Amino acid sequence: MAAVRFGSRKVHVPGPPLVRIVLGIILICGGILGFLPILGFWMLPLGVLVLSVDLHPVRRIRRRVEVWWGRRQQTKSDDASGAV
Repeated sequence: MAAVRFGSRKVHVPGPPLVRIVLGIILICGGILGFLPILGFWMLPLGVLVLSVDLHPVRRIRRRVEVWWGRRQQTKSDDASGAV
């Protein structure tokens, strides 16, 4: 079973690779139409997360965003502790 690790969390993504790729594309397309009632913009990052299991370029982008987010959070926590 494939799994995606984002930060300290690990999420299992079941199914064969073709199903995961199709699901990821559907989620991204639904996220682009997030302004419509049932769909939402939350579908975009979830679609990228599902695609990153099987597609190396998407995995590379996800890792870069994860590193950027971690550094940003670290900077914010350093600023907050130094402001006292």
